[in-house]
This record gives sequence, structure tokens and C-alpha cells, in this order.
Amino acid sequence: MLRELRESLVDSIVSVGAIGRFLVRVVVQVPRAALRLDLVIAQIYNAGARSLVIIMLSGLFVGMVVGLQGFQLLQRFGSEDALGAAAAIGLVKELGPVITALLFAGRAGTALASELGLMRATDQLSAMEIMAVDPVRRVVVPRFLGGVIAMPLLAAIFSVIGIYGAQVIGVQIMGVDAGSFWSQMRASVGLGDVTEGIVKSCAFGVACSLVAVYEGYNAVPTAEGVGRATTRTVVTSAVFTLFLDYLITASFL
Repeated sequence: MLRELRESLVDSIVSVGAIGRFLVRVVVQVPRAALRLDLVIAQIYNAGARSLVIIMLSGLFVGMVVGLQGFQLLQRFGSEDALGAAAAIGLVKELGPVITALLFAGRAGTALASELGLMRATDQLSAMEIMAVDPVRRVVVPRFLGGVIAMPLLAAIFSVIGIYGAQVIGVQIMGVDAGSFWSQMRASVGLGDVTEGIVKSCAFGVACSLVAVYEGYNAVPTAEGVGRATTRTVVTSAVFTLFLDYLITASFL
């Protein structure tokens, strides 16, 4: 058991180092790849617009749950009017970025990893290298930038829809005063709260996109290898998201 734990720890450290080296390789190619705006815009559409429906549905239901649970909790202290502030702070600072990142990893991250994995399995990446075309600049970096740009936008949409869901439950169903709901929200949510949410969503976008393109680019060129790369993308992205969430929250505190 100890030997397996030690080997697992060593493999994890090696993987983190490999991802770090791959990040440096990607960042070096970003200025040249960013000139191909058509490729970047196409990947923003693939990673962002095609994830919009699940983000909006999830945000609505999460906001409704926050409205129900928050109302029941605040009712015990006679502070139902603070429901708007509680829902907004929870969604903007925590739930919005984290759940968006997990959904992004499950939908867009797996798509990126499987697409690059299939390109590796069918020797398309090798063909680019033979033709003196850098596959990292031509294929990987646009997908990475698309995910990084799409993540904050999706997190913002998630938070807005979630606040609307909380308002529907709190005001329309539970009877909280609409003026108190919005005024408490405006008075309690400050620029620091919004900044923390933006920083988290940007960090999660970099982490999830990097893991997806790394796993897909380095996938074993077999059907089983592509499946394993896709699975590792979801698991690793979730772990990185929760770890970064703790670090960023602690730094802002």
C-alpha cells in the first residue's frame, strides 16, 4: 500500500511538472497564434456558445435552490430581506465560478480532449509536423485561448441567471419584498466580491483549458487512450478547480 501511494504521489508530481512545461510551450506561441482571430473566435464559439444552454439551465436551478435554502435559513433569524445579498454573494464569489468550471470541464473540456486525441490517433498532428506546421500554434493554442476567454463569460451568465432564479423563489413565491431584495443586494455586493469572482473564473478557465488540451495532445493514439485522456480531463480539471478555489479564497481573505 505504501509503495502504491508513493508511486501515485510521484506520478502526480511528474504530471504537474509536465503540464507546467506544456503551459510554457503554449504561452510562448500565444502571440503568434492570436493573430489568427478566425481560429480563436471559432473556438470561443465551440467552448462558450455551445455550452450556453447547460450553463443557463444549471444557473437557474442552482439559484432557485439557493433561494429556497437561503430563505429557510434567514427566516430563523428574521432576516428574510437579506436573501438578495446572500444569494448574490454566494453566486458571484463561489457557486458561479466553481460550478461553471465543473460544467465546462464536463462539456467543453472533454470535447477538446477527445478532438485532439482523435487527431493524435489519426496522425493528423504528425502530418502537421512533417509539413513544418507547429501543431501547438495551429491547433492547441486557439482551443486554449477559446476556453480561457469563454470561461469568465459563462461564469458571469451563470451568476446572473442564478440571481434571477433566487429572485423568482424569494420574491415571487416566498413573498420577500422586491425592493428589499434588490437594495440589500446592491448595498452588500461590492467591487471586491465581483473581482474575486472574475479572478476565480479566469484562473479556472486557464486550468481547465490547459488540462483539456494537454491530455488530448498527449493522448495514447488508440481508442482506449482517447477515452482515458477524456476521463483524466474531467477528474484533473475538477481537482485543480477546487484546489485553486481554496487558494484564491484564502488569498482574498
